[in-house]
Amino acid sequence: MILVKTQTGQQTLKDRSVPLSPRQRSAFILFDGKRSVDEVLANGMGIVREDIEQMVALGLLEPMGGSAPVEPAQSSPTAPAATPAGASGRSKQQRYKDAYPIATQLTGGLGLMGFRLNLQVEGTASYDDLVALAPKIRAAVGAEKAAALDKALND
Repeated sequence: MILVKTQTGQQTLKDRSVPLSPRQRSAFILFDGKRSVDEVLANGMGIVREDIEQMVALGLLEPMGGSAPVEPAQSSPTAPAATPAGASGRSKQQRYKDAYPIATQLTGGLGLMGFRLNLQVEGTASYDDLVALAPKIRAAVGAEKAAALDKALND
């Protein structure tokens, strides 16, 4: 099963309104729509299934797509519900799916200096969130490196 952060979970990540243990918070960040529950459990963080079930019960995580539990065979990242396509013919959801890995790669390549920015990227849940964060990414990596991100967001 693949879990993703809910809107409540995104807000909790930012404002820490729901107390999570350090291991729960670390595991919570890993739920990005790409990793299955089993992969997060196997990550060696000391997280157990009950911790994950607690985060689901608190409304911080939900099965990908917000529906019934998904089998592990589904592995592509998903943003919130699809939105109408823009001028390029790609929906906001598709633009998010294309831009998210680029943004994480750019910020992850900054090392310790970009750690907080990388966490902000991982905290995004939609195209609009990523667009709002793009200027910070551009400022950190430079316009030349950010060109791929701009292309993914805008084309």
